[in-house]
Amino acid sequence: MSKAILLVNLGSPDSPSVPDVRRYLNEFLMDGRVIDVAWPLRRFIVGMILINRPKESAHAYEKIWTKDGSPLVVTSKHVQAALQARLSVPVELAMRYQNPSIESAVKKLKERGATEVLLIPLFPHYAASSYESAVVRVRELAAKFAPQMRVTVQPPYYNDPDYIAALVASAADFLKGDYDHLLFSYHGIPERHLRKADPTGSHCLQQENCCVVASPAHATCYRAQCFATTAAFVKLAGVPPEKYSVSFQSRLGKDPWLKPYTDYELLRLAQEGKKRMLVICPAFVSDCLETIEEIGMRGCQDFMGASGKEFTRIPCMNEHPLWISALEKMAARFFAEK
Repeated sequence: MSKAILLVNLGSPDSPSVPDVRRYLNEFLMDGRVIDVAWPLRRFIVGMILINRPKESAHAYEKIWTKDGSPLVVTSKHVQAALQARLSVPVELAMRYQNPSIESAVKKLKERGATEVLLIPLFPHYAASSYESAVVRVRELAAKFAPQMRVTVQPPYYNDPDYIAALVASAADFLKGDYDHLLFSYHGIPERHLRKADPTGSHCLQQENCCVVASPAHATCYRAQCFATTAAFVKLAGVPPEKYSVSFQSRLGKDPWLKPYTDYELLRLAQEGKKRMLVICPAFVSDCLETIEEIGMRGCQDFMGASGKEFTRIPCMNEHPLWISALEKMAARFFAEK
């Protein structure tokens, strides 16, 4: 049996042009695990979103675009290369939406003779709209184009000691400074996604302190996993309880999403007298539109406009050596399997 590694991140438009952004948004939003309603209604909702959103998003992408392309794709390729340099087996990279595509990655692995593939979703926390969507799509395309290929999936690693160590190390220099508050801003999801993922049907957002009380639901509870990441981080980094909090960003539509919302929290914290703000985004392993533009630009503007004095966005782990080591250890455990 020939083993290989497949890394999958979310994806990005091929360029910041309006047509490319529209194409990306259409593929992303038409995923039934992102907007989880019946296809006709989803098609209508997405059609309405695509009237104005591509132009707005294209403008945002223009702000962060580099000479080499999308920061998320460029960084992911660097991570792939760094991991490949440490391993003797093929390491391929794909994006859940757009390019490089999962189909192309599966075909490359097939051509290279891979029959045992470890899929590492580049999402530390479980969510149907990211982690599960990537897993399902890889399995579908592997079954179609390489039916002899066996896909093993890396479980969510939100509290994995190596991931936490890499996250803390990537933030260490920022934590040495004089700051008033550290805000953990995670990507948001609709509250209904949390309830749908709850195998007990009676725990998530229904029990008091549901993320603290032990439950089988935590295996697929994005919110509980985000809190677990935060708890592990502050313990290792030695952040005092009064100096941090958690929020959720990037909501879409009018349905209730996980709260508190990051944009509201930045205003609240500034108005409470927090003048020097640090923001970290642990749900993202690579910097992207949501971290660079939404937090680093718009979030900074909101905070400073509400009487804040200093705003610092802590970059994602990106290509940090300990993050590459964490991925290498995931691969090593896979290789050790009989």
